[in-house]
Amino acid sequence: MKKYLLICFLSFTCMGAFAQKFAYVDTEYILKHLPEYKSSLNELNVASQQWQGQVDQNFVEIDKMYKAYQADQVLLTADMRKRRENDIIEKEKEAKDFQRRIFGPDGELFQKRGKLLGPIQDKVTKTITEVAKGKQLDFIFDKSSEATMMIYASSNYDVSNDVIRLLGFKPGTILK
Repeated sequence: MKKYLLICFLSFTCMGAFAQKFAYVDTEYILKHLPEYKSSLNELNVASQQWQGQVDQNFVEIDKMYKAYQADQVLLTADMRKRRENDIIEKEKEAKDFQRRIFGPDGELFQKRGKLLGPIQDKVTKTITEVAKGKQLDFIFDKSSEATMMIYASSNYDVSNDVIRLLGFKPGTILK
């Protein structure tokens, strides 16, 4: 019986020695502590609002052209109607192309977001890697990511504040 207990004890001890260490971070929480992230978001919002204003203005002009066409339609010859219809269609096509060029998946807003936020995200990722190596962690999950879902996580394993401190900021002082 003693041998059986000793074997069980040794096998559980060996399993514990090979256990992997997990931790998680909340990148959303971390990014809120970085002033450069906030300023980049503000810059993106300003650019987005300006571009959206241009898009809206283009569609207002198209709407005015269409209303003017409807009002004048009775007085126009068939050739003039066709020309005005083509002008409206062309203007609408240009507006949609502009909208796609700015807000599309490979648009200017997407590229600007990558240019502004990419270096910040790389900096945070590098710092998370340093924390993981320093704490000898095997895995760190992102709590704020939609792809990784956590139903329960003990705060003992949250290393977000360590990342913020290593980045040179004070945890708990979220920028507004």
